Amino acid sequence: MELPKIMLTLEEKLAIVHAINSVILIDGYVRKGEVNIMGQLMNHLDFDSNFILQARNIESEQVIQILEKMPPEKKKGVVEILKIVAISDGFVHINEKGLMHYIFNGMGIVH
Repeated sequence: MELPKIMLTLEEKLAIVHAINSVILIDGYVRKGEVNIMGQLMNHLDFDSNFILQARNIESEQVIQILEKMPPEKKKGVVEILKIVAISDGFVHINEKGLMHYIFNGMGIVH
């Protein structure tokens, strides 16, 4: 799967990294595929481990507000990225499905 190319503001990047990190952690396990995809995303979206720590400090409600304000083409990229992250360990856990449903609904996207 190819990662979508999207140009992001700093605020958008923080929100997306928060969402990615949340999807990885929601099932209580961090598997090799998830570590690999995070490494790819760090290169692709240009962020480092310190940035992940900053992103974790954003409140979930603020993340949803930031993502909801994004234009449709960026939202589409976020949806693709989160789906890739969720399946990166070989299956989509029910908690990942629930979290993505919450995020997508907050963004105004029905899935």
